[in-house]
Amino acid sequence: MYGEPPSAPSGCSEEWLRANGLRIRFWHAGSGPALVLVHGLLGYSFSWRDVIPALAQNAEVFSPDMPGAGFSECDPGLDCHLSSAGSRLLGFMDAAGITRCDLVGSSYGGATAMMFAGLAPARVRRLVLVSPANPWSRFGRFRLALFQTPVAAKLFPPLARQLRRGHDFFLRRLYGDPSLLTREVFDAYSSPMRKKGILEHAVKIVRNWNGDMQELTEIMPRIAMIPTLLVWGSKDRAVDPASAAMLSRNFKMVRTAVMQGAGHLPYEERPEEFVSIVTDFLTKKLAQTSSNAREVT
Repeated sequence: MYGEPPSAPSGCSEEWLRANGLRIRFWHAGSGPALVLVHGLLGYSFSWRDVIPALAQNAEVFSPDMPGAGFSECDPGLDCHLSSAGSRLLGFMDAAGITRCDLVGSSYGGATAMMFAGLAPARVRRLVLVSPANPWSRFGRFRLALFQTPVAAKLFPPLARQLRRGHDFFLRRLYGDPSLLTREVFDAYSSPMRKKGILEHAVKIVRNWNGDMQELTEIMPRIAMIPTLLVWGSKDRAVDPASAAMLSRNFKMVRTAVMQGAGHLPYEERPEEFVSIVTDFLTKKLAQTSSNAREVT
């Protein structure tokens, strides 16, 4: 049995809506221009807990548990393709009354954000992509191949629900400094994974990874003119930091910020630094966003 959702951060409310026939949980805070935060694979709104209050000082922040993750509804027949994830994000925004937003996506959520932008480019003012899954990353190819085998795909979900140490090991790998992880954080991430269907959906996503990355490559020209910020941790072991250079070539107006010493989830390790980088980007005039500029922090 899985536990209760963690409490929302200070000044943030837990809300629910229905979109695409699914019940979706999200955190909501602040007022101003809409800012939507999209978590990564096996993450959920909790991932953004330390940055929402600060970001909400300048924006109306929406942080959904994407369908199939967290505490939102996980239908067994949920389509696992990246294009469907982008469509579900569009459905969430329609249901929430968000006509246009600044869009932040982390890891698989970054790929989802790019796919969404390709489906509805007029709905996105700016993109912030935090170590986004992308076709040019060479990390994790053995694991991808393993989970694409029928045996691993079948055995992984029930085993992972029982082997807490395995989950702790993989979560530690996402941090540049694993000592920053607390038992409360481990428990919060583990809780929704005990819900049947969450891990199964994640495995289905991985099994379609190569095709989805090819589709993502094909939509890149549609989003080339959206001002974009790429944020990477220098110690990321999940998505290759070197792929930032290749990804950046697909955008006409792009900046890159490398957070030294951080891992795959820099907004969890260094929330104040992350908020400063993102806020600086979002408050710049479009004309000041220079092509292929690079910032190292």
